[in-house]
Amino acid sequence: MKKQDISLGQFIAQKRELLGLSQEDLALKSSLSIEQVQSIEQGLELFLASTIRQKLAKGLKIDNKEIKQYEIKTDFALAKNSQMDSIREAILLNSQNPNFTIECPLCGEKLITRIAKLYDLEDNLILRPKARCSKCPFQLVD
Repeated sequence: MKKQDISLGQFIAQKRELLGLSQEDLALKSSLSIEQVQSIEQGLELFLASTIRQKLAKGLKIDNKEIKQYEIKTDFALAKNSQMDSIREAILLNSQNPNFTIECPLCGEKLITRIAKLYDLEDNLILRPKARCSKCPFQLVD
């Protein structure tokens, strides 16, 4: 199959099945949890951290570049500075609201948010809103 015909999860599952491995076997050979392998194969992961990609490649006996070509690439330039500022403000204003959710400006999925508490050299508290997407590589950058 051509790269564009299958997803990352389908590619991993096919390679695993060609080797005659179960998901549990691949998890053991790759030093990953079964949950990680399952989430990749279910299509919940669209891109992988380099360490996970390397572990999977080792377990599947392939080059990690083969895996990388099936990952979804995202253009962070799509998220404009004004969007980043409004996300920061929303996180700061709603940090105490347990039902607060905000969508990723790139893929529309829920952002995972938190507020980092830092101190400057004069011991003044600085609140920095942090966010990352649960599905794509988007991160709120300082």
